[in-house]
Amino acid sequence: MPVNKVKSQKSKVKSLVVTKKAVARKKVNALSAQVFDVTGKAAGSFELPKEIFGAEVNKPLIAQAVRVYLANQRQGTSSTKSRGEITASTRKIWRQKGTGRARHGALSAPIFVGGGVAHGPKPRDYSLKLPKKMKKLALISALSAKQQDGHIKVLAGLEKIEPKTKNVAALIKKLGLENSKVLLIIPEGVKKGFENVYRASRNIENLNILNSKTLNAYEVLDNKMILFMKASIDALKENLTKEKE
Repeated sequence: MPVNKVKSQKSKVKSLVVTKKAVARKKVNALSAQVFDVTGKAAGSFELPKEIFGAEVNKPLIAQAVRVYLANQRQGTSSTKSRGEITASTRKIWRQKGTGRARHGALSAPIFVGGGVAHGPKPRDYSLKLPKKMKKLALISALSAKQQDGHIKVLAGLEKIEPKTKNVAALIKKLGLENSKVLLIIPEGVKKGFENVYRASRNIENLNILNSKTLNAYEVLDNKMILFMKASIDALKENLTKEKE
């Protein structure tokens, strides 16, 4: 084999190794999110758990989880009366023959005003079920997709904020998210030390608040930017990675 050919092959191998290393570095760097303080200033970066934010995105599973979530939001209380349930006179509205019109026996027929509804909706259960394991995997896929798009940020010191709407509104404006749908994740419920954060955020347009236990794939995808408190990520990791007893 000519010497030049061997050298060219070696250079190709080296370039492949370099590109693979670069891709690996990008993947590592991709698992860190920017951290901002309560004034909206950058305060470094935060390394995100790989098992939650660096998983492979399963789009069919996400679609299934969203379908189940939306189906479970339907109340199924719509109801109409059939012609047998209408309270109306049972007399024959006109004689059988000689009028030139079609034969009819009651005013409760669907073609008459005030009559019954043909094939109308009745109360029914639209709910669907999805195993807990699939729900968790769908949420992990949704969070990983958001991380790949760079739509996850971390807030530091938010738990010490005063319960005033103007403070959080100024923070959202400083981050340039005033015209975007934003989801704020708090670690626990409102009554567990995060009431100030909830009070300061609940009245802001396009800002939704959830705690780490009620977070789901639909809410992640329905909002453009996801804002985490540092404690929220720890609580989310504990919920999603804990072993089944």
